[in-house]
Amino acid sequence: MQRTAGFGSGVRRTGQSGLRPKRRPGARLGEPDHVWSTFPAPLPSAEGYRIVWVHSSAKATKDATARQARIEAAVAAMEDLTARLAKPKCRLRTTVAVEQAAAAALTAAGASRWLRVAVSQVTIETFRQEGRGRPGATARYRKYSRTSFQLSYDIDRDLVAYDAATDGCFPTITNDTQLTDAEVLAAYHYQPNLERRHHLLKGVQLVAPVFLHDPVRIEGLLCCHFLAMLVQALIEREIRRAMDQAQLDGIPLYPELRACPAPSAARVLEIFASVARHRLLDAGRLVKVFQPTLTPLQLQCLDLLGIPVEVYTGTSPSS
Repeated sequence: MQRTAGFGSGVRRTGQSGLRPKRRPGARLGEPDHVWSTFPAPLPSAEGYRIVWVHSSAKATKDATARQARIEAAVAAMEDLTARLAKPKCRLRTTVAVEQAAAAALTAAGASRWLRVAVSQVTIETFRQEGRGRPGATARYRKYSRTSFQLSYDIDRDLVAYDAATDGCFPTITNDTQLTDAEVLAAYHYQPNLERRHHLLKGVQLVAPVFLHDPVRIEGLLCCHFLAMLVQALIEREIRRAMDQAQLDGIPLYPELRACPAPSAARVLEIFASVARHRLLDAGRLVKVFQPTLTPLQLQCLDLLGIPVEVYTGTSPSS
């Protein structure tokens, strides 16, 4: 038996058949544990990269619930369509039109894979007396024919069971051949930290398509964005380290002065957005400079970042 370092406290490999699952308590009280299991794929990807399959118990529950909700929505749509077809003034007068309406309803519900629908045409014949008055032995009747459509649908239980066997499974692909399966899963779980920087680039810095024809100018612009993102990362790292050293659970950066346990650079810079220095000029001559008055929260952030107040305001201690 070989002990391998991996996700969390490690995962024990038992031969080549599989791994002992990694378990984490549920997000809420009473919820079942979240369990991940990994298994290496016998064949690589088309590009030759390594594939590790992961099974998540929480994702399995989510997949099953989503599929059941789609099937229920499709069944409700078929019942509504059946009620429409029973009305005498229904505008669906051909088999093709009914089939197209049923297919559109299944597509909208996202359950075309699991429902089988059949449309049958029924001719309803009625007889009505030609003339007025009471019917007698010599009364003549005219036959009227009306075409109606009936909708029958059935859930493909075998296909539902086939899809349910893969609930909660998803592949991870990597070009690293040294990582264990558990370490590949740990690297996958670290991905949101990388996506966080991408969110800053697209959200906070508002990077958008630019109309620059020279590649050098595009590279220069993105270099400036990269430097800004680097500064934001340094601000977050410094202030969070200082909070840990000062044993602070949070600082009131959220609305209504709610505590923020992990300040982001956007929150820190936001509280300094209104800080301004005013210069009084008389005929182009500087008369007086009005320095900004910082709030206790701004002073606390500067202290956590290790920035002296006189450096931020550009004043000397004596002034």
